[in-house]
Amino acid sequence: MNSKSKILALKYRPQNFQQLVGQEVIAESIFNSIKNDKVPNAYLFLGIRGTGKTSLARIVAKALNCENGVQNLCADNFCDSCQSITDGNNIDIIEVDGASSTSVNNIKELIDSSKYKPTSAKYKIYIIDEVHMISSSAFAALLKTLEEPPPHLKFIFASTEVKKIPVTIISRCQRYDLSRVNSEKLFKFLSKIKNLENGKISDDAIKLIVKLSEGSVRDALSLLDRAMLVENHGKELSLEAAQKIFGYFEKSIILDLIQQVLDGNEVKTLKIYKEIYNSGIEPKVFLNEFLDALYYLKNVEFISSDGTNFDLNDKEFEKIKIMSKKTEKKDLLLLWQFTLNNLEKIDIIKNQNQFVEMFLIRSLYLKKIIEPEKKNKNDKFIKDSNVDQTKHEKQNILQQDPIEQLKNIEQEEKILPESDIKNKLEIIEIKSFEELIKIFEKKKELKLKFELENNLRLVSFTDQKIEISFNSNLDKTFVKELSTKLLEWTNKRWIIAFSKEEGLPTLKEQKKKLKVNLLKKVSSSEFSNKVKKIFPDAELVNVDDGN
Repeated sequence: MNSKSKILALKYRPQNFQQLVGQEVIAESIFNSIKNDKVPNAYLFLGIRGTGKTSLARIVAKALNCENGVQNLCADNFCDSCQSITDGNNIDIIEVDGASSTSVNNIKELIDSSKYKPTSAKYKIYIIDEVHMISSSAFAALLKTLEEPPPHLKFIFASTEVKKIPVTIISRCQRYDLSRVNSEKLFKFLSKIKNLENGKISDDAIKLIVKLSEGSVRDALSLLDRAMLVENHGKELSLEAAQKIFGYFEKSIILDLIQQVLDGNEVKTLKIYKEIYNSGIEPKVFLNEFLDALYYLKNVEFISSDGTNFDLNDKEFEKIKIMSKKTEKKDLLLLWQFTLNNLEKIDIIKNQNQFVEMFLIRSLYLKKIIEPEKKNKNDKFIKDSNVDQTKHEKQNILQQDPIEQLKNIEQEEKILPESDIKNKLEIIEIKSFEELIKIFEKKKELKLKFELENNLRLVSFTDQKIEISFNSNLDKTFVKELSTKLLEWTNKRWIIAFSKEEGLPTLKEQKKKLKVNLLKKVSSSEFSNKVKKIFPDAELVNVDDGN
Protein backbone atom coordinates (compact mmCIF):
# COMPACT_ATOMS: atom_id res chain seq x y z
CA MET A 1 0.00 0.00 0.00
CA ASN A 2 1.14 3.54 -0.71
CA SER A 3 1.14 5.06 2.78
CA LYS A 4 2.34 8.45 1.49
CA SER A 5 -0.83 9.11 -0.50
CA LYS A 6 -3.70 11.02 1.06
CA ILE A 7 -6.30 9.70 -1.39
CA LEU A 8 -7.73 6.36 -0.29
CA ALA A 9 -8.07 4.99 -3.85
CA LEU A 10 -4.27 5.41 -4.29
CA LYS A 11 -3.23 4.73 -0.71
CA TYR A 12 -4.91 1.32 -0.70
CA ARG A 13 -4.17 0.33 -4.26
CA PRO A 14 -3.33 -3.42 -4.31
CA GLN A 15 0.35 -4.25 -4.69
CA ASN A 16 0.16 -8.05 -4.96
CA PHE A 17 -2.33 -10.79 -5.85
CA GLN A 18 -3.52 -11.25 -2.25
CA GLN A 19 -4.55 -7.60 -1.93
CA LEU A 20 -6.87 -7.66 -4.96
CA VAL A 21 -10.51 -7.31 -3.89
CA GLY A 22 -13.11 -9.65 -5.40
CA GLN A 23 -10.92 -11.13 -8.18
CA GLU A 24 -9.51 -14.17 -6.35
CA VAL A 25 -10.12 -16.71 -9.14
CA ILE A 26 -8.44 -14.57 -11.79
CA ALA A 27 -5.50 -13.79 -9.48
CA GLU A 28 -4.98 -17.50 -8.77
CA SER A 29 -5.13 -18.39 -12.47
CA ILE A 30 -2.51 -15.79 -13.43
CA PHE A 31 -0.31 -16.69 -10.45
CA ASN A 32 -0.32 -20.37 -11.52
CA SER A 33 0.48 -19.52 -15.15
CA ILE A 34 3.55 -17.51 -14.08
CA LYS A 35 4.63 -20.12 -11.48
CA ASN A 36 4.41 -22.90 -14.10
CA ASP A 37 6.21 -20.76 -16.70
CA LYS A 38 3.19 -20.72 -19.04
CA VAL A 39 3.07 -16.98 -19.58
CA PRO A 40 1.09 -15.85 -22.67
CA ASN A 41 2.37 -13.26 -25.14
CA ALA A 42 -0.35 -10.86 -24.06
CA TYR A 43 -2.95 -10.47 -21.33
CA LEU A 44 -6.28 -8.71 -21.89
CA PHE A 45 -8.11 -7.45 -18.78
CA LEU A 46 -11.73 -6.38 -19.27
CA GLY A 47 -14.32 -4.95 -16.90
CA ILE A 48 -16.12 -1.84 -15.68
CA ARG A 49 -14.19 1.09 -14.21
CA GLY A 50 -12.53 0.60 -10.86
CA THR A 51 -12.46 -3.22 -10.70
CA GLY A 52 -8.65 -3.46 -10.74
CA LYS A 53 -7.61 -3.80 -14.39
CA THR A 54 -4.60 -1.42 -14.29
CA SER A 55 -3.65 -2.50 -10.76
CA LEU A 56 -3.67 -6.15 -11.89
CA ALA A 57 -1.53 -5.23 -14.91
CA ARG A 58 1.13 -3.72 -12.62
CA ILE A 59 0.98 -6.71 -10.28
CA VAL A 60 1.56 -9.05 -13.24
CA ALA A 61 4.52 -6.87 -14.32
CA LYS A 62 5.95 -7.19 -10.80
CA ALA A 63 5.34 -10.95 -10.70
CA LEU A 64 7.21 -11.44 -13.97
CA ASN A 65 10.19 -9.33 -12.84
CA CYS A 66 10.35 -9.65 -9.02
CA GLU A 67 13.85 -10.50 -7.80
CA ASN A 68 12.34 -12.90 -5.22
CA GLY A 69 10.19 -14.76 -7.77
CA VAL A 70 6.42 -14.95 -8.09
CA GLN A 71 6.03 -17.31 -5.10
CA ASN A 72 7.74 -14.78 -2.83
CA LEU A 73 6.33 -11.68 -4.50
CA CYS A 74 7.08 -8.53 -2.51
CA ALA A 75 4.25 -7.31 -0.29
CA ASP A 76 5.84 -4.58 1.85
CA ASN A 77 9.63 -4.46 1.68
CA PHE A 78 9.92 -4.17 -2.09
CA CYS A 79 12.92 -5.30 -4.09
CA ASP A 80 14.44 -2.74 -6.48
CA SER A 81 12.37 -4.03 -9.41
CA CYS A 82 9.02 -3.99 -7.56
CA GLN A 83 9.77 -0.60 -5.99
CA SER A 84 10.54 1.00 -9.37
CA ILE A 85 7.30 -0.42 -10.85
CA THR A 86 5.33 0.89 -7.85
CA ASP A 87 6.94 4.33 -8.27
CA GLY A 88 6.32 4.24 -12.05
CA ASN A 89 9.96 4.80 -13.05
CA ASN A 90 11.02 1.35 -14.28
CA ILE A 91 12.35 1.96 -17.80
CA ASP A 92 11.44 -1.58 -18.90
CA ILE A 93 7.77 -1.33 -17.84
CA ILE A 94 6.17 1.14 -20.24
CA GLU A 95 2.61 2.31 -19.55
CA VAL A 96 0.78 3.68 -22.59
CA ASP A 97 -2.54 5.54 -22.61
CA GLY A 98 -4.55 4.16 -25.50
CA ALA A 99 -6.66 7.34 -25.67
CA SER A 100 -3.63 9.55 -26.44
CA SER A 101 -1.62 7.04 -28.50
CA THR A 102 -4.21 6.09 -31.08
CA SER A 103 -2.35 6.51 -34.37
CA VAL A 104 -0.45 3.89 -36.34
CA ASN A 105 2.74 5.96 -35.94
CA ASN A 106 2.51 5.67 -32.15
CA ILE A 107 2.27 1.89 -32.41
CA LYS A 108 5.12 1.71 -34.94
CA GLU A 109 7.36 3.60 -32.50
CA LEU A 110 6.33 1.18 -29.77
CA ILE A 111 7.13 -1.84 -31.98
CA ASP A 112 10.53 -0.40 -32.97
CA SER A 113 11.53 0.16 -29.34
CA SER A 114 10.29 -3.31 -28.35
CA LYS A 115 13.09 -4.97 -30.34
CA TYR A 116 15.65 -3.88 -27.76
CA LYS A 117 16.18 -6.17 -24.76
CA PRO A 118 15.25 -4.95 -21.26
CA THR A 119 17.89 -2.93 -19.42
CA SER A 120 17.53 -4.40 -15.94
CA ALA A 121 14.31 -6.43 -15.81
CA LYS A 122 13.71 -9.97 -17.03
CA TYR A 123 10.88 -8.87 -19.34
CA LYS A 124 10.11 -5.67 -21.19
CA ILE A 125 6.38 -5.09 -20.66
CA TYR A 126 4.00 -2.72 -22.41
CA ILE A 127 0.84 -1.90 -20.43
CA ILE A 128 -1.73 -0.27 -22.73
CA ASP A 129 -4.71 1.14 -20.87
CA GLU A 130 -8.03 1.80 -22.67
CA VAL A 131 -6.66 -0.19 -25.60
CA HIS A 132 -10.02 0.01 -27.43
CA MET A 133 -9.22 3.66 -28.25
CA ILE A 134 -6.45 2.63 -30.65
CA SER A 135 -7.29 3.08 -34.34
CA SER A 136 -8.00 0.11 -36.60
CA SER A 137 -4.82 0.71 -38.62
CA ALA A 138 -2.77 0.81 -35.39
CA PHE A 139 -4.31 -2.51 -34.32
CA ALA A 140 -3.38 -3.97 -37.70
CA ALA A 141 0.22 -2.82 -37.27
CA LEU A 142 0.35 -4.54 -33.87
CA LEU A 143 -0.89 -7.95 -35.03
CA LYS A 144 2.40 -9.51 -36.17
CA THR A 145 4.39 -8.45 -33.12
CA LEU A 146 1.56 -9.57 -30.82
CA GLU A 147 1.48 -13.05 -32.36
CA GLU A 148 5.24 -13.65 -32.42
CA PRO A 149 6.94 -11.25 -30.00
CA PRO A 150 10.60 -11.59 -28.96
CA PRO A 151 11.09 -13.84 -25.87
CA HIS A 152 11.76 -10.81 -23.66
CA LEU A 153 8.55 -8.94 -24.61
CA LYS A 154 5.06 -9.10 -23.04
CA PHE A 155 1.91 -7.03 -23.59
CA ILE A 156 -0.83 -6.29 -21.05
CA PHE A 157 -4.00 -4.62 -22.32
CA ALA A 158 -6.84 -3.14 -20.26
CA SER A 159 -10.22 -1.98 -21.56
CA THR A 160 -13.83 -1.25 -20.64
CA GLU A 161 -15.12 -1.70 -24.22
CA VAL A 162 -14.43 -5.20 -25.53
CA LYS A 163 -16.73 -4.71 -28.56
CA LYS A 164 -14.39 -2.05 -29.92
CA ILE A 165 -11.37 -4.37 -29.90
CA PRO A 166 -10.86 -6.39 -33.12
CA VAL A 167 -11.40 -10.14 -32.78
CA THR A 168 -7.94 -10.68 -34.29
CA ILE A 169 -6.41 -8.89 -31.30
CA ILE A 170 -8.57 -10.68 -28.70
CA SER A 171 -7.68 -14.10 -30.16
CA ARG A 172 -3.97 -13.39 -29.61
CA CYS A 173 -4.44 -12.56 -25.92
CA GLN A 174 -5.21 -14.49 -22.75
CA ARG A 175 -8.49 -12.83 -21.80
CA TYR A 176 -9.72 -12.21 -18.25
CA ASP A 177 -13.07 -10.55 -17.47
CA LEU A 178 -12.95 -8.79 -14.10
CA SER A 179 -16.40 -8.88 -12.50
CA ARG A 180 -18.12 -6.27 -10.35
CA VAL A 181 -17.07 -6.81 -6.76
CA ASN A 182 -19.61 -8.65 -4.58
CA SER A 183 -21.46 -6.33 -2.17
CA GLU A 184 -20.51 -8.31 0.94
CA LYS A 185 -16.80 -8.40 0.04
CA LEU A 186 -16.80 -4.70 -0.75
CA PHE A 187 -18.54 -3.94 2.55
CA LYS A 188 -15.89 -5.88 4.52
CA PHE A 189 -13.10 -4.15 2.61
CA LEU A 190 -14.51 -0.65 3.25
CA SER A 191 -15.10 -1.46 6.92
CA LYS A 192 -11.46 -2.52 7.21
CA ILE A 193 -10.27 0.73 5.58
CA LYS A 194 -12.56 2.76 7.83
CA ASN A 195 -10.98 1.17 10.91
CA LEU A 196 -7.45 1.69 9.59
CA GLU A 197 -8.24 5.36 9.01
CA ASN A 198 -10.09 5.75 12.35
CA GLY A 199 -13.18 6.89 10.45
CA LYS A 200 -16.53 7.32 12.18
CA ILE A 201 -19.11 6.01 9.71
CA SER A 202 -22.11 3.80 10.46
CA ASP A 203 -22.51 0.40 8.80
CA ASP A 204 -25.69 1.62 7.07
CA ALA A 205 -23.75 4.54 5.54
CA ILE A 206 -21.07 2.11 4.30
CA LYS A 207 -23.80 -0.10 2.79
CA LEU A 208 -25.08 2.96 0.91
CA ILE A 209 -21.55 3.58 -0.43
CA VAL A 210 -21.41 -0.06 -1.59
CA LYS A 211 -24.72 0.35 -3.41
CA LEU A 212 -23.71 3.62 -5.11
CA SER A 213 -20.32 2.24 -6.20
CA GLU A 214 -22.02 -0.46 -8.32
CA GLY A 215 -19.23 -2.98 -7.72
CA SER A 216 -16.35 -0.57 -8.42
CA VAL A 217 -13.65 -0.58 -5.70
CA ARG A 218 -12.22 2.76 -6.84
CA ASP A 219 -15.65 4.42 -6.78
CA ALA A 220 -16.31 2.97 -3.33
CA LEU A 221 -13.01 4.32 -1.95
CA SER A 222 -13.67 7.75 -3.49
CA LEU A 223 -17.11 7.89 -1.86
CA LEU A 224 -15.63 6.71 1.45
CA ASP A 225 -13.08 9.52 1.15
CA ARG A 226 -15.90 12.06 0.81
CA ALA A 227 -17.79 10.62 3.76
CA MET A 228 -14.73 10.70 6.04
CA LEU A 229 -14.09 14.37 5.28
CA VAL A 230 -17.39 15.40 6.89
CA GLU A 231 -16.98 16.98 10.32
CA ASN A 232 -19.65 15.25 12.41
CA HIS A 233 -18.59 16.42 15.90
CA GLY A 234 -17.15 13.05 16.89
CA LYS A 235 -20.31 11.12 16.04
CA GLU A 236 -20.71 8.34 13.48
CA LEU A 237 -21.90 9.49 10.07
CA SER A 238 -25.50 8.29 9.86
CA LEU A 239 -27.34 6.91 6.85
CA GLU A 240 -29.46 10.08 6.62
CA ALA A 241 -26.37 12.33 6.59
CA ALA A 242 -24.69 10.10 3.96
CA GLN A 243 -27.79 10.29 1.75
CA LYS A 244 -27.57 14.10 1.79
CA ILE A 245 -23.84 14.05 0.98
CA PHE A 246 -24.28 11.74 -2.01
CA GLY A 247 -27.57 13.22 -3.25
CA TYR A 248 -29.42 9.95 -2.67
CA PHE A 249 -33.00 9.48 -1.56
CA GLU A 250 -34.65 6.42 -0.02
CA LYS A 251 -36.74 4.14 -2.18
CA SER A 252 -39.57 4.54 0.32
CA ILE A 253 -40.25 7.99 -1.18
CA ILE A 254 -40.44 6.47 -4.66
CA LEU A 255 -42.75 3.78 -3.29
CA ASP A 256 -45.06 6.46 -1.91
CA LEU A 257 -45.08 8.10 -5.34
CA ILE A 258 -45.84 4.80 -7.13
CA GLN A 259 -48.73 4.19 -4.76
CA GLN A 260 -50.20 7.61 -5.63
CA VAL A 261 -49.77 6.86 -9.34
CA LEU A 262 -51.62 3.55 -8.99
CA ASP A 263 -54.35 5.32 -6.96
CA GLY A 264 -54.69 7.96 -9.70
CA ASN A 265 -53.96 10.89 -7.34
CA GLU A 266 -52.42 13.59 -9.53
CA VAL A 267 -51.97 16.27 -6.83
CA LYS A 268 -50.07 14.02 -4.39
CA THR A 269 -48.05 12.41 -7.21
CA LEU A 270 -46.72 15.74 -8.45
CA LYS A 271 -46.16 17.02 -4.91
CA ILE A 272 -43.93 14.04 -4.02
CA TYR A 273 -42.03 14.30 -7.31
CA LYS A 274 -41.35 18.02 -6.79
CA GLU A 275 -39.94 17.26 -3.34
CA ILE A 276 -37.62 14.67 -4.92
CA TYR A 277 -36.57 17.02 -7.74
CA ASN A 278 -35.94 19.93 -5.35
CA SER A 279 -33.61 17.72 -3.31
CA GLY A 280 -31.24 17.78 -6.33
CA ILE A 281 -32.09 14.53 -8.13
CA GLU A 282 -31.71 14.60 -11.92
CA PRO A 283 -34.87 13.57 -13.87
CA LYS A 284 -33.07 10.71 -15.65
CA VAL A 285 -31.76 9.38 -12.31
CA PHE A 286 -35.30 9.58 -10.97
CA LEU A 287 -36.65 7.43 -13.83
CA ASN A 288 -33.96 4.80 -13.20
CA GLU A 289 -34.80 4.75 -9.49
CA PHE A 290 -38.48 4.51 -10.46
CA LEU A 291 -37.66 1.39 -12.51
CA ASP A 292 -35.66 -0.05 -9.60
CA ALA A 293 -38.62 0.33 -7.27
CA LEU A 294 -40.98 -1.33 -9.79
CA TYR A 295 -38.54 -4.23 -10.14
CA TYR A 296 -38.44 -4.83 -6.39
CA LEU A 297 -42.22 -4.56 -6.08
CA LYS A 298 -42.66 -7.18 -8.79
CA ASN A 299 -39.94 -9.58 -7.53
CA VAL A 300 -39.88 -9.02 -3.77
CA GLU A 301 -40.50 -12.72 -3.04
CA PHE A 302 -37.21 -13.62 -4.79
CA ILE A 303 -35.10 -10.93 -3.07
CA SER A 304 -32.90 -11.74 -0.10
CA SER A 305 -32.67 -9.42 2.90
CA ASP A 306 -29.94 -11.31 4.75
CA GLY A 307 -27.33 -8.54 4.72
CA THR A 308 -25.72 -9.45 1.39
CA ASN A 309 -28.10 -7.33 -0.68
CA PHE A 310 -27.41 -3.65 -0.02
CA ASP A 311 -29.84 -2.26 -2.59
CA LEU A 312 -32.56 -2.09 0.08
CA ASN A 313 -32.42 -1.25 3.76
CA ASP A 314 -34.69 -3.05 6.24
CA LYS A 315 -37.29 -0.27 6.27
CA GLU A 316 -37.58 -0.25 2.47
CA PHE A 317 -37.71 -4.05 2.29
CA GLU A 318 -40.63 -4.27 4.72
CA LYS A 319 -42.50 -1.48 2.94
CA ILE A 320 -42.08 -3.21 -0.43
CA LYS A 321 -43.36 -6.55 0.97
CA ILE A 322 -46.52 -4.88 2.32
CA MET A 323 -47.15 -2.82 -0.83
CA SER A 324 -46.48 -5.76 -3.17
CA LYS A 325 -49.30 -7.80 -1.62
CA LYS A 326 -51.82 -5.03 -2.41
CA THR A 327 -50.62 -4.36 -5.97
CA GLU A 328 -51.55 -6.32 -9.08
CA LYS A 329 -48.53 -7.55 -11.04
CA LYS A 330 -50.05 -6.57 -14.40
CA ASP A 331 -50.21 -2.94 -13.22
CA LEU A 332 -46.49 -3.03 -12.39
CA LEU A 333 -45.58 -4.64 -15.73
CA LEU A 334 -47.49 -2.01 -17.67
CA LEU A 335 -45.92 0.80 -15.67
CA TRP A 336 -42.46 -0.77 -16.14
CA GLN A 337 -42.83 -0.88 -19.94
CA PHE A 338 -44.26 2.64 -20.05
CA THR A 339 -41.30 3.96 -18.00
CA LEU A 340 -38.78 2.19 -20.23
CA ASN A 341 -40.28 3.79 -23.34
CA ASN A 342 -40.06 7.24 -21.77
CA LEU A 343 -36.50 6.70 -20.57
CA GLU A 344 -35.47 6.27 -24.22
CA LYS A 345 -37.01 9.64 -25.11
CA ILE A 346 -35.85 11.83 -22.23
CA ASP A 347 -32.50 12.77 -23.82
CA ILE A 348 -34.19 14.55 -26.74
CA ILE A 349 -36.17 16.87 -24.43
CA LYS A 350 -34.71 20.23 -23.41
CA ASN A 351 -36.56 20.52 -20.09
CA GLN A 352 -36.33 17.02 -18.61
CA ASN A 353 -38.11 18.03 -15.41
CA GLN A 354 -41.26 18.96 -17.35
CA PHE A 355 -40.94 15.74 -19.32
CA VAL A 356 -41.00 13.65 -16.12
CA GLU A 357 -43.99 15.57 -14.76
CA MET A 358 -45.94 14.84 -17.96
CA PHE A 359 -44.79 11.22 -17.83
CA LEU A 360 -46.24 10.92 -14.31
CA ILE A 361 -49.52 12.57 -15.32
CA ARG A 362 -49.89 10.14 -18.23
CA SER A 363 -48.99 7.24 -15.90
CA LEU A 364 -52.02 8.08 -13.74
CA TYR A 365 -54.35 6.84 -16.50
CA LEU A 366 -52.65 3.50 -17.18
CA LYS A 367 -54.51 1.59 -14.48
CA LYS A 368 -57.84 3.05 -15.52
CA ILE A 369 -57.34 1.69 -19.01
CA ILE A 370 -56.80 -1.89 -17.83
CA GLU A 371 -59.70 -1.96 -15.34
CA PRO A 372 -62.59 -4.23 -16.46
CA GLU A 373 -65.17 -2.27 -18.38
CA LYS A 374 -67.99 -3.55 -16.16
CA LYS A 375 -66.74 -1.30 -13.37
CA ASN A 376 -66.97 1.76 -15.56
CA LYS A 377 -70.07 1.24 -17.73
CA ASN A 378 -71.51 4.64 -17.02
CA ASP A 379 -68.23 6.48 -16.51
CA LYS A 380 -65.85 8.04 -18.95
CA PHE A 381 -63.25 5.49 -20.01
CA ILE A 382 -60.41 7.84 -19.12
CA LYS A 383 -61.38 10.70 -16.81
CA ASP A 384 -60.04 14.20 -17.41
CA SER A 385 -58.37 12.98 -20.61
CA ASN A 386 -58.21 14.99 -23.80
CA VAL A 387 -58.61 11.81 -25.85
CA ASP A 388 -62.14 11.17 -27.13
CA GLN A 389 -62.33 7.43 -27.87
CA THR A 390 -65.35 5.55 -29.14
CA LYS A 391 -66.90 2.58 -27.31
CA HIS A 392 -65.50 0.28 -29.97
CA GLU A 393 -61.95 1.61 -29.43
CA LYS A 394 -62.27 1.16 -25.67
CA GLN A 395 -63.34 -2.45 -26.04
CA ASN A 396 -60.36 -3.13 -28.33
CA ILE A 397 -57.94 -1.76 -25.74
CA LEU A 398 -59.48 -3.85 -22.96
CA GLN A 399 -59.00 -7.04 -24.99
CA GLN A 400 -55.28 -6.35 -25.54
CA ASP A 401 -52.43 -7.36 -23.26
CA PRO A 402 -50.62 -4.65 -21.23
CA ILE A 403 -47.92 -4.02 -23.85
CA GLU A 404 -50.50 -3.52 -26.59
CA GLN A 405 -52.47 -1.24 -24.27
CA LEU A 406 -49.32 0.79 -23.78
CA LYS A 407 -48.98 1.24 -27.53
CA ASN A 408 -52.52 2.64 -27.63
CA ILE A 409 -51.69 5.09 -24.86
CA GLU A 410 -48.61 6.28 -26.67
CA GLN A 411 -50.67 6.81 -29.80
CA GLU A 412 -52.69 9.42 -27.91
CA GLU A 413 -49.78 11.78 -28.43
CA LYS A 414 -50.03 11.41 -32.17
CA ILE A 415 -53.75 12.36 -32.56
CA LEU A 416 -53.91 15.42 -34.81
CA PRO A 417 -56.54 17.96 -35.85
CA GLU A 418 -58.61 16.78 -38.81
CA SER A 419 -57.04 19.43 -41.04
CA ASP A 420 -53.62 17.80 -40.55
CA ILE A 421 -54.67 14.15 -40.84
CA LYS A 422 -54.75 14.11 -44.63
CA ASN A 423 -51.12 15.18 -44.91
CA LYS A 424 -49.96 12.86 -42.13
CA LEU A 425 -51.74 9.84 -43.62
CA GLU A 426 -49.70 9.98 -46.83
CA ILE A 427 -48.27 6.49 -46.40
CA ILE A 428 -45.15 5.57 -48.38
CA GLU A 429 -44.50 2.00 -49.48
CA ILE A 430 -40.86 0.92 -49.68
CA LYS A 431 -40.33 -2.42 -51.39
CA SER A 432 -36.58 -2.42 -52.08
CA PHE A 433 -33.29 -0.98 -50.93
CA GLU A 434 -33.10 1.14 -54.10
CA GLU A 435 -36.51 2.67 -53.29
CA LEU A 436 -35.29 3.40 -49.78
CA ILE A 437 -32.33 5.40 -51.15
CA LYS A 438 -34.61 7.37 -53.48
CA ILE A 439 -37.03 8.21 -50.62
CA PHE A 440 -34.20 9.56 -48.47
CA GLU A 441 -32.98 11.64 -51.40
CA LYS A 442 -36.50 12.96 -52.05
CA LYS A 443 -36.98 13.81 -48.36
CA LYS A 444 -33.56 15.52 -48.33
CA GLU A 445 -32.30 13.32 -45.49
CA LEU A 446 -28.77 13.63 -46.79
CA LYS A 447 -26.94 12.41 -43.69
CA LEU A 448 -28.82 9.10 -43.62
CA LYS A 449 -28.58 8.78 -47.41
CA PHE A 450 -24.78 9.14 -47.10
CA GLU A 451 -24.68 6.34 -44.48
CA LEU A 452 -26.87 4.08 -46.64
CA GLU A 453 -24.65 4.55 -49.68
CA ASN A 454 -21.20 4.65 -48.11
CA ASN A 455 -21.19 2.58 -44.93
CA LEU A 456 -24.11 0.11 -44.97
CA ARG A 457 -23.49 -3.50 -46.02
CA LEU A 458 -26.88 -5.03 -46.82
CA VAL A 459 -27.58 -8.68 -45.92
CA SER A 460 -31.32 -8.79 -46.69
CA PHE A 461 -34.24 -6.43 -47.31
CA THR A 462 -37.80 -7.64 -46.73
CA ASP A 463 -41.06 -5.98 -45.76
CA GLN A 464 -40.47 -4.13 -42.47
CA LYS A 465 -37.10 -5.79 -41.83
CA ILE A 466 -33.62 -4.72 -42.91
CA GLU A 467 -30.70 -6.97 -41.99
CA ILE A 468 -27.25 -5.40 -42.18
CA SER A 469 -23.70 -6.48 -41.46
CA PHE A 470 -22.06 -4.86 -38.42
CA ASN A 471 -19.87 -1.98 -39.55
CA SER A 472 -17.97 0.26 -37.12
CA ASN A 473 -18.01 3.05 -39.71
CA LEU A 474 -21.77 3.48 -39.32
CA ASP A 475 -22.82 6.51 -37.29
CA LYS A 476 -23.84 5.54 -33.72
CA THR A 477 -27.30 7.07 -34.14
CA PHE A 478 -27.91 5.57 -37.59
CA VAL A 479 -30.18 2.65 -36.59
CA LYS A 480 -32.31 4.80 -34.28
CA GLU A 481 -32.73 7.60 -36.86
CA LEU A 482 -33.47 5.15 -39.69
CA SER A 483 -36.15 3.36 -37.61
CA THR A 484 -37.75 6.67 -36.66
CA LYS A 485 -37.96 7.90 -40.27
CA LEU A 486 -39.33 4.59 -41.55
CA LEU A 487 -42.05 4.62 -38.90
CA GLU A 488 -42.91 8.21 -39.75
CA TRP A 489 -43.11 7.64 -43.52
CA THR A 490 -44.61 4.14 -43.73
CA ASN A 491 -46.65 4.13 -40.51
CA LYS A 492 -45.11 0.72 -39.76
CA ARG A 493 -42.47 -0.39 -37.29
CA TRP A 494 -39.36 -1.66 -39.06
CA ILE A 495 -36.79 -4.01 -37.56
CA ILE A 496 -33.16 -3.03 -38.22
CA ALA A 497 -31.07 -6.08 -37.28
CA PHE A 498 -27.32 -6.70 -37.27
CA SER A 499 -26.13 -9.95 -38.83
CA LYS A 500 -22.91 -11.97 -38.49
CA GLU A 501 -22.90 -12.37 -42.28
CA GLU A 502 -20.54 -10.16 -44.25
CA GLY A 503 -23.28 -8.74 -46.46
CA LEU A 504 -23.02 -7.07 -49.86
CA PRO A 505 -20.40 -4.40 -50.53
CA THR A 506 -21.59 -0.84 -49.89
CA LEU A 507 -23.17 1.01 -52.81
CA LYS A 508 -20.06 3.16 -53.01
CA GLU A 509 -17.88 0.03 -53.28
CA GLN A 510 -20.23 -1.47 -55.90
CA LYS A 511 -20.09 1.67 -58.03
CA LYS A 512 -16.30 1.78 -57.74
CA LYS A 513 -16.03 -1.86 -58.84
CA LEU A 514 -18.39 -1.26 -61.78
CA LYS A 515 -16.31 1.72 -62.85
CA VAL A 516 -13.07 -0.29 -62.67
CA ASN A 517 -14.61 -3.08 -64.77
CA LEU A 518 -15.96 -0.56 -67.27
CA LEU A 519 -12.55 1.09 -67.48
CA LYS A 520 -10.92 -2.28 -68.20
CA LYS A 521 -13.53 -3.11 -70.83
CA VAL A 522 -13.17 0.21 -72.64
CA SER A 523 -9.34 0.08 -72.38
CA SER A 524 -9.31 -3.21 -74.31
CA SER A 525 -11.85 -2.08 -76.91
CA GLU A 526 -11.03 -1.68 -80.62
CA PHE A 527 -11.47 2.10 -80.45
CA SER A 528 -9.07 2.37 -77.52
CA ASN A 529 -6.46 0.26 -79.34
CA LYS A 530 -6.67 2.55 -82.38
CA VAL A 531 -6.16 5.63 -80.20
CA LYS A 532 -3.09 4.03 -78.54
CA LYS A 533 -1.55 3.37 -81.95
CA ILE A 534 -1.84 7.06 -82.82
CA PHE A 535 -0.92 8.27 -79.31
CA PRO A 536 1.30 5.59 -77.67
CA ASP A 537 1.60 7.54 -74.40
CA ALA A 538 -2.16 7.98 -74.04
CA GLU A 539 -3.79 6.51 -70.90
CA LEU A 540 -7.49 6.05 -70.23
CA VAL A 541 -8.21 7.47 -66.77
CA ASN A 542 -11.99 7.83 -66.68
CA VAL A 543 -15.17 6.65 -68.39
CA ASP A 544 -18.52 8.44 -68.25
CA ASP A 545 -21.08 5.73 -67.57
CA GLY A 546 -23.99 8.16 -67.77
CA ASN A 547 -24.69 8.15 -63.96
